[in-house]
Amino acid sequence: MATAEVKLTKNQRLVLDLLCASDAPMSAYAILDQLRAEGLRAPLQVYRALDKLIGIGLVHRLESMNAFVACAHPSCHSLEMVGFAICEECGKALEFADSDIAEILSEWAGTNGFLAKSTSIEIKGTCAACQTATEHL
Repeated sequence: MATAEVKLTKNQRLVLDLLCASDAPMSAYAILDQLRAEGLRAPLQVYRALDKLIGIGLVHRLESMNAFVACAHPSCHSLEMVGFAICEECGKALEFADSDIAEILSEWAGTNGFLAKSTSIEIKGTCAACQTATEHL
């Protein structure tokens, strides 16, 4: 969903803009710390904005980190599965969608009589940039 189609409140816009500008996922409290000067004073203000942004498909929550990232692919919420490759060195989270993985997981769930409500895949490791930086040390 394009942001031009959605009317965001001031707090939602502030949170989304901050996440879009961030190089790495951010916790709600890190978002609050960054936006205090803009008038956000309470965690509830941030959580409300995040809930709405997640609901309309502009932000993802990374379960393992309890952190949030701006959606990199506007149409990803229409896909069955979205995942993240999270670099343990620099903290960047690269969003990906793969229909083959979604099909395998769906097939497994069906075979095992499991009704999946959601799928969250997070791969932790080292990104290409950090691998290159390490090789040059």
